[in-house]
Amino acid sequence: DYQMSAFAMAVYLRGMTTEETVALTHCMLYSGDVLTWAPGRSIVDKHSTGGIGDKVSLILAPLLACCDVRVPMISGRGLGPTGGTLDKLESIPGFRTDLSTGEFQRICDDVGCVISGATVDLVPADRKLYALRDVTATVSCIPLITASIMSKKLAEGLDALVLDVKYGSGAFMENLADARRLAQGMVAVGRHLDVTTSALITDMDQPLGRMIGNATEVNESIDVLQGGGPADVRELTLALAAEVVLSVGMVESLETAMQALKDRLDSGRAFEKFAQMVAAQGGDVSADRRLAPISEVAAPRSGVVQSIITQALGFTIIAMGGGRKVQGDTIDHSVGIEILVRVGDRVEQGQPMARIFAQPHVAQDARMVIQETIDIGEGPVEPRNLIEERIT
Repeated sequence: DYQMSAFAMAVYLRGMTTEETVALTHCMLYSGDVLTWAPGRSIVDKHSTGGIGDKVSLILAPLLACCDVRVPMISGRGLGPTGGTLDKLESIPGFRTDLSTGEFQRICDDVGCVISGATVDLVPADRKLYALRDVTATVSCIPLITASIMSKKLAEGLDALVLDVKYGSGAFMENLADARRLAQGMVAVGRHLDVTTSALITDMDQPLGRMIGNATEVNESIDVLQGGGPADVRELTLALAAEVVLSVGMVESLETAMQALKDRLDSGRAFEKFAQMVAAQGGDVSADRRLAPISEVAAPRSGVVQSIITQALGFTIIAMGGGRKVQGDTIDHSVGIEILVRVGDRVEQGQPMARIFAQPHVAQDARMVIQETIDIGEGPVEPRNLIEERIT
C-alpha cells in the first residue's frame, strides 16, 4: 500500500507520458479477467465521465443493439453528486444488476445489450489503486483517471468505444482544457490498445434533460426511446451512437448513421429492445415506478435564467434520499427533481421553474436550494453548445 500510494503521488506531481499511461492501463487491464466473445457482431460500448441528469446509457445501449452490435455495458453506482446508472435501473421492479459473468454474456448475446455491475474478477488492480487514491488526495489526476476508466472499459473485450467527456459546473472536469486533456488521453490509450476509440466533449453547465433522480430519469429515458423526450438528451444519444456505428464500419458517414439511428428511435424498435433487456434481467418495464408527491418551485422574480449551479442539484437529490451519503445507504428511487427552465430562458415571477418529487417535509428544504441554484438576472444569455468538440 505504501509503495502504491507513493506511486500515485508521483504520478499526480509529475504526470505521465502517453506511453506510460498505456503501460499502466495495460497492467491494470490484465490484473484480472478480460471478457472474450464468440465471433460475429461487433462488441461496443460508451462511457461517460458523469453528470447531472445523464441518463444516456439507458437509451444508447438498446438503440445500438438495434444496429446488430453487442453492448456489454458494465456500469456503476452514484459517485458524489452524479447519479449511477445501476441505481436508476433498480427503480424498475425486479431489475437485477448483480449478474454473474455467464449471465452477463448470455444476455448480451441473446438480446444485444446488457447493463450490470462489475464482478470482482474484472480489473482488481483498479479497485485497489482507486481506494488508495481516495485517501491520498490523488483522485483528480488525469493519467490515473485515464488508466482507471480505460482498464475497466477495455476489460469488456471491446472492438469500439465512444467516450462522453463532460465539463462544467455539474461535471468532474470543470473547464474545457482539462476535459480536452482527459479525452485526448483516453482516445490515445484506446487506440494504442487496438480498440477504435473516439470522444465527444459535452456541456454539463446545466442538467441533461429535465429529470434528475432515479425513477424520474428512467421515465424520461423511456420517453426518448419512444421517439419523444427532451431534445438535448435525444441529440446527445444520437451523436454518441453515431460515433459507434461509424467506428465499426457499418456506415460511411456520421450523417448516414444519424438517420438510421433516428429511424430506430422513432419506430419504437429501441424501446422494444430496452423492454427485452429489462425482462432478461428480471424486471418489468410496464410495472409501476412509484414517484413521490409533486410540488412546484416558483420563480422569485422575473428575468432571464443566467446560470444553473448544476452540481448543487445533484447534492440536493442525495439530501432528499435519492443518493448515498455513505456506502450502504438505501436509496429512495421515488424522489427527484424536474427542471422546467434552461439557461437563456425568460421567466416571469411566480412561474414554475422546477418540480420536486418528495414528501412535503423533504421538499421544503429542496425548494430553498433550487431557488438559490437557478440564477435569474437581466439581459440575454447565450447557452453553451451541447457538443463542444469531437476527438478521434
